[in-house]
Amino acid sequence: MDKWERLLLYRKKLILPQVHRVLSILSLLTYASSLIFMLTMVYEYGFMVSDSELNIIHIIYKCVWAEMLLQAVATILFRSSSDDDSRYGHWMWLLYSLLFLTLLPVIFHEPEVQTPGVYYIWHFFNSPYYFKAILILMSVFALSGSLVRLMGRRTNPSLILASSFLFILMVGTGLLMLPRATINGISWIDALFTATSATCVTGLSTVDVPSVFTLEGQIIILLLIQIGGLGMMTITSFFAIFFMGNTSIYNQLLVGDMISSNSLNSLLSTLLYILGFTLAIEGVGMGVIWYSVHGTMGMSVHQELYFAIFHSVSAFCNAGFSTLPGNLGNPLVMTGHNLLFMTVSALVILGGIGFPILVNIRETIVYHARYCWAWLWRLITGRHASIKGQRVHLYSLNTKIVLVMTALLLVVGTVVIAVLEWNVSLAGMPVADKWVHAFFNAVCPRTAGFCSVSFNSMTVQTLLVMLLLRVIGGGTQSTAGGIKINVFAVVMLNLKSVLRGSDRVRILHRELSADSVRRSNAVVTLYMLMLFVGVFLLSLLEPKVGILPLVFECVSALSTVGSSLDLTPTLGTYGKILIVILMFIGRVGAFTLVIGLIKQEKKRNYRYPTDHIIIN
Repeated sequence: MDKWERLLLYRKKLILPQVHRVLSILSLLTYASSLIFMLTMVYEYGFMVSDSELNIIHIIYKCVWAEMLLQAVATILFRSSSDDDSRYGHWMWLLYSLLFLTLLPVIFHEPEVQTPGVYYIWHFFNSPYYFKAILILMSVFALSGSLVRLMGRRTNPSLILASSFLFILMVGTGLLMLPRATINGISWIDALFTATSATCVTGLSTVDVPSVFTLEGQIIILLLIQIGGLGMMTITSFFAIFFMGNTSIYNQLLVGDMISSNSLNSLLSTLLYILGFTLAIEGVGMGVIWYSVHGTMGMSVHQELYFAIFHSVSAFCNAGFSTLPGNLGNPLVMTGHNLLFMTVSALVILGGIGFPILVNIRETIVYHARYCWAWLWRLITGRHASIKGQRVHLYSLNTKIVLVMTALLLVVGTVVIAVLEWNVSLAGMPVADKWVHAFFNAVCPRTAGFCSVSFNSMTVQTLLVMLLLRVIGGGTQSTAGGIKINVFAVVMLNLKSVLRGSDRVRILHRELSADSVRRSNAVVTLYMLMLFVGVFLLSLLEPKVGILPLVFECVSALSTVGSSLDLTPTLGTYGKILIVILMFIGRVGAFTLVIGLIKQEKKRNYRYPTDHIIIN
């Protein structure tokens, strides 16, 4: 054995274990530093901080920064050649590069003003905003990786989903109780209620958001809406998988089940689609909303931009929160803002049809665009151009059902509301405004909690129609609530087949699986049971309230709609807790929650004899 072989053997047996031990310690320190950094950020921006406390905070930031630099250097230097290269992909290297750029102001002195390019570059990297932004990204990635690793303990996916929402609403409650989040303080039950309503994208509120919460508090609500709309595990899984690439097969299967990904190969692309669609649609919506209100509400440009951002996110996530007193029924926007109401309606619809439908539409459009380009290329050049990828069906069955049912409910809802409220709550409006507000109030009850007309001014018949729309809700894997359009369509199709004496449920030359029918019936049954229990308990807690406001409140909470007959602010403590529970169940899903709590039966290879019971 020559000296090089002995050296290699020595390295593998004695040096590498020590290196791996050091890297493990540094990883644990990184997790701890990330958590400390986040808590320190909360303290800095949540409390009134003195100068001495601010100096201590800056020292903590520098210590966290130094530890992350050390961890990055150690990871780069001691990475084993046998490690999976995907773990250190381009994005992770980019993040490390951005982190190392924070060393420029430390290594080099401030340049002269005479060299403006270098001067501005130095000040950019010396900016506290850049410094904190990099530390936030590093902290989020580190904590996301730890959360995804916890998923590898074979925990029930339903419980993971429920726990993620429970965790974020608890954190949100604490953040909303910070002194700088409110103007004059807020009780714990109101903070819990608002955080739950924002995280579960409901929109119900026991307090007036614009008059109680400061700008910091409203930004917290906005972040809770965004996280709740996308899903906590979707966000953390994206960061862990996209930037680390070190998740187990079980973790990937778990995330794929949560976001309805078809395969492990398409998992990352599906996550990218979800985040990409969200940011793109919210960005376009923000631009149109800003254009519709620019120069009409007596706001500065910054206030208009904030208004546009808040309402775009709130609309797409189907939350229904507004920064205006009285929601979108405020006199500032009631007249001359039809574009605003139509934009908000479009955002609510897009957020409510579900991400799988958006992905399917995108795939279909891309395929046909390639097909048209190939045809045009052959027409111009006379040469054949192959189309990359397999043929994509013009919408899947699920997409067709959701789109058709959504269009049907919107048309019927708009016409019914317009007819019933033409000379009642819509009286005195121009004809165009009446149809716009009828359409707006047909869109929002199914998924979001926005309102432009007081529900107390509407007829009982309109309220009953809205109750039905709330129960149905939006599409699966969306930001909407309710039993979902897909489930409602399957139940109606099953009813049709039973009435016609057919033993199969068919639609569009397809036969629905028995499992889909059984699960749909179970979802509707559980929803009705939860609704009955909620109304029953709320009637005991609020004995002086009529049955219609009670049903309206419980349906709004369980379907995460967020509109009320002015009952929410008058609820007692126990009534608010009950509504909080209903909102949580509605966001997670009663069916999903029950599956996570009940022990699942193992599949058996035998069957009992079939028998019938008398029905009718």
